[in-house]
Amino acid sequence: MNNTVPPGAAILLDFIRETEVGSGGRASYDVIYAHKQDSLPKPLTAMTVGEVIDAQKTWSRAHGSSAAGAYQVMRATLVGLLKELPSLHRDVLFDPALQDSLAHHLLNRRGFAAFVAGEIGLAEFAKRLAMEWASLPVLVDTDGDRRRVRRGQSYYAGDGRNRALVRPERFEAVLRAALAAGSAQEREAGRASEAAPGRAARPRKPVARSGRFWTWLLTAGGTIVTALKELNLVALDWRVQLAILVTIISFAVYAISSMPAVREALGLKR
Repeated sequence: MNNTVPPGAAILLDFIRETEVGSGGRASYDVIYAHKQDSLPKPLTAMTVGEVIDAQKTWSRAHGSSAAGAYQVMRATLVGLLKELPSLHRDVLFDPALQDSLAHHLLNRRGFAAFVAGEIGLAEFAKRLAMEWASLPVLVDTDGDRRRVRRGQSYYAGDGRNRALVRPERFEAVLRAALAAGSAQEREAGRASEAAPGRAARPRKPVARSGRFWTWLLTAGGTIVTALKELNLVALDWRVQLAILVTIISFAVYAISSMPAVREALGLKR
């Protein structure tokens, strides 16, 4: 499986690949409708998208369908994807990685993201997938492509060619597993988004290396020396001297202790 396909989608695509072609291994990517791939001049995965589209013109007459690859993509679907996806070109190899990517796109086009987000229910999403892959059954009675179809039947029942190849109970179980995996991934992405800060926090400097700390400390010391010298505090009553010195020291202590690094070092709450 292409590693760009998320877990929930990968569970579904593994199931679809196995249901559509009868196996889930590497060889499944080279399968064409009715397992007639041995009639091809070279393996399907060695062909370009353009070569596949050109070859599919004759497959409907020769084999009954133009379905190609692990996900049995019809010619009309592949031509549509070629027009829809800017990155897809006729000269791109129709290899396993591309087939996974295209199937993932089809899955999303049928509402996988809305299913994981809870915007559409199990039965509705199953019907959408059954419209894309004829081997999948609908989970409730509904109007099909040609007639009313019952739970467990292909959406295309009645066309003389297609039928559901898996029981609806198994399809339901796989859908629930894909939903659980997709929801878990969404939760993980949400937690990662919440944990990621808008801006990386800068590490705090140690107190001894803080310019603000030394500025306030030296300012306090200088103020005391200046007061003693210029204001001739020594000539004042000792109680007045003490009050002035306490005031100066208190302002300095407050300024220094308000620094986050100092408060953290002292174990003070913010």
